[in-house]
Amino acid sequence: MLLKRKIILSLAGLAMLSNSPVIAANIRHAFFMRGSIVAEDATGTVVCVGKEDGAKVGQVLTVYRVNILGGPQKGPGPAYRRDLIGHVRIDHLFEGHFAHVSVVDGKPAVNDIVELRKK
Repeated sequence: MLLKRKIILSLAGLAMLSNSPVIAANIRHAFFMRGSIVAEDATGTVVCVGKEDGAKVGQVLTVYRVNILGGPQKGPGPAYRRDLIGHVRIDHLFEGHFAHVSVVDGKPAVNDIVELRKK
């Protein structure tokens, strides 16, 4: 009986651990959503933020560009800065992980970061 209980508890613990990335992703998507601009083509701008990330048509994402700072550094390696570029609005979701967006303001480019902070 004691062995059976230990086995059941062990299996329950393994089941919880195997789901922890899913739980972490759900918690992360409850507060913010982040991706990047992956393409600009004839259909418009494409971001890698989609339905499976919790995106919805009409949401406005903030666009940032990462810049490497020149000059002497305080620590090893280059220093980075995120600059606000503008905003994009989700027009269409497709393939679970992608969306077409339209530019609200600014001049977003491929490889810029898009982010939605939920309040």
